[in-house]
Amino acid sequence: MSRRDVRDSAFKLVFEQLLRDDDIQELYDIAEEIDEITVNDEVKEMVNGTLAHAEEIDTIIESYSKSRKLSRISKLNHAILRIALYECIYDDKTPMNVAISEAVKLAMNYTYREDTSFINGILGTYSRDHGEKADA
Repeated sequence: MSRRDVRDSAFKLVFEQLLRDDDIQELYDIAEEIDEITVNDEVKEMVNGTLAHAEEIDTIIESYSKSRKLSRISKLNHAILRIALYECIYDDKTPMNVAISEAVKLAMNYTYREDTSFINGILGTYSRDHGEKADA
């Protein structure tokens, strides 16, 4: 499974958790049962890490979103931003510029064009403020 596939599955599970607010293990079980979302150790690591730091990540999203409050950001965009910021901050295997590029690709696949610009704007500003990982 490629890293992009891991990220895509993790995004879908984080999005589903935002919609339903169910226990993540229940969502893993459902995903495995219907066999539409791959759930393996890499996916679980990304999802669990993202959810473990969700409060901190949401605070960052709020501080960088000048035009929308967190409650006004679509769940799709929220999930993409959570995954991207998790990778930027906590995943040493993923350079910041790659995490941002992959978030934009997710947005292009699942959201509107304006949302892609919104996501890119937040992550780009975050990157400029925290560029040390981008240089790694």
